[in-house]
Amino acid sequence: MMSYRRTVTAVKKTHSVKNLLLTLPDRRIMFLSQTFYGSVHDKKICDKQPLHLPEKINLWQDTGFFGHKPDGVIIWMPQKKPKGKTLTDEQKQLNQSISRFRVLVEHAICGAKRCRIVKDRLRCHKFGFDDLIMELACGLHNFRLTVKNNALQN
Repeated sequence: MMSYRRTVTAVKKTHSVKNLLLTLPDRRIMFLSQTFYGSVHDKKICDKQPLHLPEKINLWQDTGFFGHKPDGVIIWMPQKKPKGKTLTDEQKQLNQSISRFRVLVEHAICGAKRCRIVKDRLRCHKFGFDDLIMELACGLHNFRLTVKNNALQN
């Protein structure tokens, strides 16, 4: 099972940037897109960053990726409430189960943002520097998970 999720680093009165993450259920980050400006829509980033996924894999998306349907992938996305109507109990229950899984993705994003440089304003405007920072933060997050898992096994 994999999940797309965006991460936005924004501080008041600054320009925001975002990346797309692909995580596993154990909160390990497996894919990181390039850094884009915050004004670029999530689906457009997904179209510019093609990702080839295995057949019949579960892909948990948030509603920012509405319309993104890779071939041979099972997509799980919460349903929005129709205007002037309510969701059925089954739809609410499905949304709740999707949200339970999505919390793991949020924990992975939080683990990468534990490095404050990801959240704070960047003053270095060298080409590719923001991508490098996010890559290092995701690598440190994955390293922390590996060390934690090894300590639990021993």
